[in-house]
Amino acid sequence: MGNAKDYYSKLLIFSISAGAIGLVVGAITALFGRVLIAITNYREMHAFYLLPFLAFVGLIIVSSYQKYGKNTAKGMGLVFAVGNNEEEVIPKRMIPLVIMGTWLTHLFGGSAGREGVAVQIGAVVGHSVSRKLPYKEAGKILLVAGMAAGFGGLFQTPLAGIFFAMEVLMVGKIESRALIPTAIAAFAASTTSHLLGIEKFTATIESPGAFAFSSAWKVILLGLSFGIVGGIFAFGLKKAKQLAAFRFPDPYKRIFFIGIAVSLLFLLLYSGRYSGLGTNLIGKSFETGTIYSYDWILKLMLTIVTLAAGFQGGEVTPLFAIGATLGIALAPIVGLPLTFAAALGYIAVFAAATNTFMGPLFIGAEVFGYQYLPFFFIVVITAYVFNGNQTIYGGQKEIDWV
Repeated sequence: MGNAKDYYSKLLIFSISAGAIGLVVGAITALFGRVLIAITNYREMHAFYLLPFLAFVGLIIVSSYQKYGKNTAKGMGLVFAVGNNEEEVIPKRMIPLVIMGTWLTHLFGGSAGREGVAVQIGAVVGHSVSRKLPYKEAGKILLVAGMAAGFGGLFQTPLAGIFFAMEVLMVGKIESRALIPTAIAAFAASTTSHLLGIEKFTATIESPGAFAFSSAWKVILLGLSFGIVGGIFAFGLKKAKQLAAFRFPDPYKRIFFIGIAVSLLFLLLYSGRYSGLGTNLIGKSFETGTIYSYDWILKLMLTIVTLAAGFQGGEVTPLFAIGATLGIALAPIVGLPLTFAAALGYIAVFAAATNTFMGPLFIGAEVFGYQYLPFFFIVVITAYVFNGNQTIYGGQKEIDWV
């Protein structure tokens, strides 16, 4: 009886703490997200005048981290290190540094995402609250809850946020102890950010018809392609970071010279079509805009180079764009509706690059509809299996099955 009482008292404390974490993270992600949207809109209208200064802004980002960041420059790597008990502290200064660095990266045209920022915000808040509690397990549980709050609050997909946060720290292991606090944090953050003006992306897609073998094998073929591309992105990002660090050991020179090169490329390639989040490409994919067969590979390459240089942001929204545009390119080959194939790519390249399964499955359901879950399950599990066991998260661990 005593053990049960202790368990439920801890659960109550963790749940109340998770609710507070969700409220705080939801408010911060709302501010971050709304400013980022405004920045994106402004850059798209003035790309010709802003993109040439990307390298110079990079110097400001590096200087900020060098002077004030300590080990926060590790970004998601630090979050994973704390989650896997390899580091003890995530400094609170990570929040303003990563937010400002990402805003500057996007304003001046770097190709990067935003989920890394949201997850880092959530991780800092969750970790900070856990250090106030006298329970050993509080650190892992509230860290996961905070990560879910960041993801769910920014994307307005709380179910995806819950499962992404619980599975991403270690491949093959779900942090089930954190389920209830994580759910509370994710839904609290999603509700808070929505009330503060963050809108959820949804899209209506053309149905392939009833689930049958004739369509399932086509989905498997697409899943194989998406898995390979997601694995290539993760592998390419890791190698590009290593090569950039080898060629330019000085982070100032690294971000400046690579920044000059990519800003020129952004200008030459349709004046910023591949800059920023990639939401322009996502919109075109689901609203019958013009998608070129090479959009996905240019977005992939330019995102890798931007992040390897040291610019701030995340990878997930560009992965959505890469997957959606790749889906459009492959749809005629397998004979599936364009928007349906784009939706499959949207979630499956994300699954492959992050080495996760449940989070991508639920983001598909929350964004495109639960009626497509059988198709989403097939494409996600295929991509997950055929990603070459690659991941964009260097600190992600793999469970030892032996």
